[in-house]
Amino acid sequence: MAIQVGEKAPDFELKDNHGRAVRLSEFRGRKNVVLLFYPFAFTGVCTGELCELRDNLPQFSDRDTELLAVSNDSIHTLRVFAEQEGLEYPLLSDFWPHGNVSRAYGVFDEDKGCAVRGTFVIDKEGVVRWTVVNGLPDARDLNDYVKALDSL
Repeated sequence: MAIQVGEKAPDFELKDNHGRAVRLSEFRGRKNVVLLFYPFAFTGVCTGELCELRDNLPQFSDRDTELLAVSNDSIHTLRVFAEQEGLEYPLLSDFWPHGNVSRAYGVFDEDKGCAVRGTFVIDKEGVVRWTVVNGLPDARDLNDYVKALDSL
């Protein structure tokens, strides 16, 4: 079961597409976080969602929000994907131990071996304030994230 609204977001540390360690708690007291899990880089729906976020990045930065996108791909795959698509926000690798963070958030599909489309809006205190979980083929609506951020 996915983490619910009102719960403390589980802290984690993952490597980004440049090999840098990113810890969720780094943003506590400083920024809201939109934590976005997606199945795999280079797939159609995932590429569409992440490019839409790229094209609308000011909607997050203007709301004092860090965007963190997590998949079960390796950092090397994520580096090439980010370069190819011009993604300038952190792509985090939940590759090894495989899916640990995705499992902690309740969005890992054991049968498929990847995260489903889960999004968590986390406030500056580290509390989940909004969430949506979609199946693998179902894209999310960026406007829902913006509305959730505006309600903080």
